[in-house]
Amino acid sequence: MTDSIRFPSNFTWGVATSAFQIEGAFDADGKGPSIWDTFSHDPANIIDGSNGDVACDHYNRYRDDVAMMASLGVNAYRFSMAWARVQPTGKGTWNEAGFDFYTRLLDALDEKGIVAHITLYHWDLPQGLQDDGGWMSRDTAHRFADYAAEVARRFGNRVASIATHNEPWCTANLGYGNGQFAPGVADKKQAIQVSHHLLLSHGLAMQSMRAVKPSCQLGIVLNQWTAEPATDTEADRRLAALEWANSIAWFMDPIFKRRYPALSLEAHGANAPDVHAGDFDIIAQPIDFLGVNYYRREVMSAEVPPRKPEGGLGFTDMGWEIYPQGLTDLLVQLKQEYPDLPPVYITENGMAAVDTIEGGQVNDTQRVEYVRTHLEALKAAMDAGVDVRGYFLWSLMDNFEWNSGYAKRFGIVYVDYATQERTPKASALWYRDFIAGQRAALRAA
Repeated sequence: MTDSIRFPSNFTWGVATSAFQIEGAFDADGKGPSIWDTFSHDPANIIDGSNGDVACDHYNRYRDDVAMMASLGVNAYRFSMAWARVQPTGKGTWNEAGFDFYTRLLDALDEKGIVAHITLYHWDLPQGLQDDGGWMSRDTAHRFADYAAEVARRFGNRVASIATHNEPWCTANLGYGNGQFAPGVADKKQAIQVSHHLLLSHGLAMQSMRAVKPSCQLGIVLNQWTAEPATDTEADRRLAALEWANSIAWFMDPIFKRRYPALSLEAHGANAPDVHAGDFDIIAQPIDFLGVNYYRREVMSAEVPPRKPEGGLGFTDMGWEIYPQGLTDLLVQLKQEYPDLPPVYITENGMAAVDTIEGGQVNDTQRVEYVRTHLEALKAAMDAGVDVRGYFLWSLMDNFEWNSGYAKRFGIVYVDYATQERTPKASALWYRDFIAGQRAALRAA
């Protein structure tokens, strides 16, 4: 079926990465430490005991990596900037050597005709700000707005978009809720307060960037999923409604409705965040686009132990159910619940698999099928009226997968970490051919 679906001529085809996962050069050229440097330098925090000091060595190999992107035919690259690389402590003096790296990266992308989409924050807070209270401090939100304005001033007229945050749900719930991610705090009340400060920082950053008047689009990237009851019992339906409220509406409602979901506030009780007068007016700044990261659905069960999804299409190496229909369902539901929804980009979609290289090839057929079926699901949502402008496959290459270290491979390009050799997998070649087929069909039309 995929061969017959057609995306619009101006549709964006891209790949995505994040700074800490690929750059390495953790202390090069004046870069300060981030919370992920600190967190990963304790081997007990990372499943395979590794760290991100070298990662994919993209800091030194970026030109080859851009050439690799160009060989795949993508016309867009979504990447994050390392805040501590351009401002070592998160406040005060800018590090020109750090900005020079991103200037060189943008130059390389320009040479290949690949449009840049920047994310300001992909979880790597400068350690200096963490020492001052991190995201529990409202002041961090103001420091983030300063950083955003500087990036917009320097790069806002040569990139297609700037996103404030990537997946603030993860920053709050995995960084502060269960301690799985940096900075390693496990405190539900702190997690909920941090989520508010992240949203506040988004609104402040939108204001500070608008003041600079960049020509690029400005928005935010949220990880989202559908929440479905495992059975038709009242208990399961309530759990599904609460999951949607706590995970999706909790971040969408403040931006589009100037409030938090009543169901969540009731459930949080005394853990509800401290919200200052005027905060929602700041958070609800108009955005030019919404980035949606989709990997799976949530199936909610009140049974003990909880009933699990059947997984008719299998599971990824992360244990996540493969469920492309959820992407259609999610986008249609968002459009229904948020009539003012701006244009959407699928800013991440992909899967971890147990990839092995044999004879110089990686035959990741499961990932090919994953991407194919999700693109079909995406087109179905577009046909249903959802305004989707682009798709970024996660990820360009295998990388440091947070607390999993190098044990999980999400890339469409295989990385041999001992040699840093890159090998396009079958999925990369399929994606290349699919994009080429889309363009050929448009030329023939």
